[in-house]
Amino acid sequence: MDGIEILGLVAATFTTGAFVPQVYKTWKEKSTKDISFTMYTILLIGAIMWIVYGFSLQSLPIIIANLATAVLLLIMLILKVRHK
Repeated sequence: MDGIEILGLVAATFTTGAFVPQVYKTWKEKSTKDISFTMYTILLIGAIMWIVYGFSLQSLPIIIANLATAVLLLIMLILKVRHK
């Protein structure tokens, strides 16, 4: 793994990790009234597209970051439906 891939993994950690506090807060408070279902759905579609793109480039940082992001977005969408 070269330096640019390490940079990509670090960047992915920050951008994906940014969703963790929101997921935790939503899980803990069981309130999703201020969460946009449409926004999270669009982000999920984008993350899935990034995963496909990452596989086409064989780019581990892109694949890992967007898989993690997709999981967090899916959790948020499930919480949104469950705690409507």
